[in-house]
This record gives sequence, C-alpha cells and structure tokens, in this order.
Amino acid sequence: MTTIRKFAYAALLAFTAMSFVPSQASAQEPAQGKFTLAHDVHWGKALVPAGNYGFSFDPAESPRILALSKLNGPRAGFLIMVPFTEESGPSDISRILLTTTSHGSYVSMMQLPEFGMTLEFDVPSHPVTKQIALTTPPTTESAAQ
Repeated sequence: MTTIRKFAYAALLAFTAMSFVPSQASAQEPAQGKFTLAHDVHWGKALVPAGNYGFSFDPAESPRILALSKLNGPRAGFLIMVPFTEESGPSDISRILLTTTSHGSYVSMMQLPEFGMTLEFDVPSHPVTKQIALTTPPTTESAAQ
C-alpha cells in the first residue's frame, strides 16, 4: 500500500511540476510598447509620419500584424504585415533599424528582446516604379490631322 501511495504522490508531483513549466506556445506573449520616430519612414507599404507611437503585436495571431497608433498630433493608425519573425537574444537592445534608399528610409527590423522576438520587414532592393497614367496609341484619324 505504501508503494502505491509513493507512486501516486510521485505522479501527482510530476504532473504539478509540468503544469508550471511554460509551454513553447505560451512563451511568446503579445508585445506592447512605445517609440518615437524622428522623421517619416516607409514601413511595409505605409508611409508613417514622424511622431510618438504605441505598438502591439501578438505572435500567436494569424496573419501576423503589427498595429501602430499615433499618440501625438493628428490621430493615425497603421496595420503592418510582419513577413518574418525570429527569436531575439537577451543581449539585443530594443530598437528599430532603418535602411535608407534613394526613395527614403524603410523600417527593416524591430528588435524586441524583452519579448524574445525580432520582427523583420521587406525593404525594396530596387526603386519602386508606379504607373501614373495610361497612354493610348493615336488613331489613324488623329494622326492624319
């Protein structure tokens, strides 16, 4: 009887210990914080003006979207797709990395070591061309005039 009681006690102790160990799914909690942009930047497909911002990102949500809210001046909000995430080491510092091109500054990375993650964003490798007008070839009547 004592052996069964010891076995049950050990099983209960093991079960209790496992319930306190964080699972991989709950390891990354939603990230929230604030930052200041000194100048306008391209972030994803949005042009985000200078100012103070609050952000939130939940790595468990799909699709992965970073939400930005402007905290000063005219209110503005942005939803930015996060194409890549990776784990961030505790030695990293919280920062937003910019890549400068001939078309302006682009956010390429947002390091959030306090949340154990780094968010990576697409930056165009070549100038983006936009079609601003359609042309139609002249007709034979308009060419004859």
